[in-house]
Amino acid sequence: MNTSFEEKLQELIETALKEDVGEGDHTTLSSIDADAAGKAVLNIKQGGTLAGLKVAESIFRFVEPGCVMTNFLQDGNQMNVGDKAFEIEARVHTILTCERVVLNTMQRMSGIATLTKQFTDKVKDYPVKILDTRKTTPGFRLLEKEAVRIGGGHNHRFALYDQILLKDNHIDYCGGIDLALNRAWEYVQRVRPGLKIEIETRNLDEVEQVLKNGKADRIMLDNFTPELLSEAVKRINKVIETEASGGLHIDNIMAYAQTGVDYLSIGALIHQAVGLDMSLKATIK
Repeated sequence: MNTSFEEKLQELIETALKEDVGEGDHTTLSSIDADAAGKAVLNIKQGGTLAGLKVAESIFRFVEPGCVMTNFLQDGNQMNVGDKAFEIEARVHTILTCERVVLNTMQRMSGIATLTKQFTDKVKDYPVKILDTRKTTPGFRLLEKEAVRIGGGHNHRFALYDQILLKDNHIDYCGGIDLALNRAWEYVQRVRPGLKIEIETRNLDEVEQVLKNGKADRIMLDNFTPELLSEAVKRINKVIETEASGGLHIDNIMAYAQTGVDYLSIGALIHQAVGLDMSLKATIK
């Protein structure tokens, strides 16, 4: 995890705990001695790809920096029913107050990582990269995109600020492909040199317009059939990067990977993922 990630993670954890704890965890405060120490183990109740261990440790350490977490698995490992992912040693107040935030985070991230792994395994024999999109849960994008990475996928732009992506609405509002690309290119030279420009196309005629213009770094081929995508990739001939999007799912992903396209962007990696079942149980001796 880089510094920027860690800073954003700390902000996310603080927000999540404020949401869940509010003025105080009255159940724990009323029933458990403040200085009581304890242990708990995370039990896996559903198989898949594990994600969120490092985040879980950060959550516990946010509340109690001196806690001790022992991992039995690692992020990205295959997990099976009955496995134990980690053991946490901390004040009982810390364990109980963090429990739901830890579980919600790991269950969600593991579901995304598991679905992403299914896609990446399907196309592992082809030189294509699986990308996520901005179809994320508000406030949780940082960890949803991290889960995609753990599952073997790659992150598209994180937000609106780190890449120009001229989609159909931008093009239509602007007045056409050439005008949109020219204005975007001029903006980059003036405001943010080096910012990449990607543009969406809806048919082969638009692909030709983009190639003739020459100012895009990547071309998105939206809702193309595998046959049309193959033709588009052939015409583009590696002059610029290619990305296919729209209508991609686990049953047709192989057909798209075989076209020679560079990237396959799939919003479903995140918005269709289902959380995996886990439980945090007290270890009582």
